[in-house]
Amino acid sequence: MTVNRVGLVVHGGRAEAQAAAGAVRDWCAEHAVECTDIDVWQEGARHSARAEVDAAGDPDLIVTLGGDGTFLRGARLAAENDALVLGVDLGRVGFLTEVPAPAVRAALDAVREERITVESRMLLTMRASCRLEVPAQMEALMRYGRGPMLPPPRVRVDCAAGGDWGVALNVTALNDVVLEKLARDRQVSVAVYLAGRLLACYSADALLVATPTGSTAYSFAAGGPVVSPRAEALVFTPVAPHMVFNRSVVAAPDEPVALRVLERSGQAAVSIDGQLRGVLSPGDWIGVYAAPRRLKAVRLGPMDFYGRLRERMNLTDAPAALADGRAAPLWPMTSPRPADLAHLALPGAPDVTADRPPGGTPPPA
Repeated sequence: MTVNRVGLVVHGGRAEAQAAAGAVRDWCAEHAVECTDIDVWQEGARHSARAEVDAAGDPDLIVTLGGDGTFLRGARLAAENDALVLGVDLGRVGFLTEVPAPAVRAALDAVREERITVESRMLLTMRASCRLEVPAQMEALMRYGRGPMLPPPRVRVDCAAGGDWGVALNVTALNDVVLEKLARDRQVSVAVYLAGRLLACYSADALLVATPTGSTAYSFAAGGPVVSPRAEALVFTPVAPHMVFNRSVVAAPDEPVALRVLERSGQAAVSIDGQLRGVLSPGDWIGVYAAPRRLKAVRLGPMDFYGRLRERMNLTDAPAALADGRAAPLWPMTSPRPADLAHLALPGAPDVTADRPPGGTPPPA
């Protein structure tokens, strides 16, 4: 594809990210591609996604240099502009980034020469009973030790508003939308509706709605299921609920999840992909549903999600499972798949000749 302008999102606290950013700028200069740093915090404030991409000249490729948090910053901008996003991996436990830092120039070459696949990821958006705002005193508290906060979400003027349906907010979430307590000594009380019907009223530390992509983030830490990022679903997970039913519920992509703060509850904070975006009072609500737009993530090859899950979560085999035999092979298939399985997403057989010396035999298992 033709890359005319690159937007660069850099983790400012890592020297290796700054070094990788230099490599991206050099590549852009060599190929006459405009390159602009985006979502920069030096000004002491952050801006809406629309303002950011407009100021950067509408980049058609967003490159993030950092971990999953930096990727989420870039995803917010890429979704606004329908741009591709390429994540360079400088994190520790992430699932979102794709390219190791030493390979960033090769990855940009692959994008330019169209030797990539574009993975479509589900996003969330939301409506609310009112505009979301963060009280000034809370914003000052949240700034301590962190970067500046995002501005309040804008209301979408192209969508009908009022009545039972509230206002449509111009936000997207790649990971999750979280409603959480503000008072340390008091849980938040929330009525949860799935597909327009009351599921239950919860008293919990937090309640969240995640995408399949976000199922390995906060939802996973709260005991939620791991869902393939290729799936289409909304994952509702309560965090430390004071009730017997503490399970996640996986809803269909066309089944919205609504959270209404109950009358006797305290206030609740609304976070979108880990960023505080507003505070709800008793009687207020949010409705979370699949966004019409999608994230377009650059992949250089098939993503081995379950291999990455095993690696990043440091999964080990149960000792009892290995006590009486040999460990299971990482690649159980060593021959071509039958024709009736051709439509399935299965890994190809490993190339055992890659490590074989000329004229030699494969290395021992």
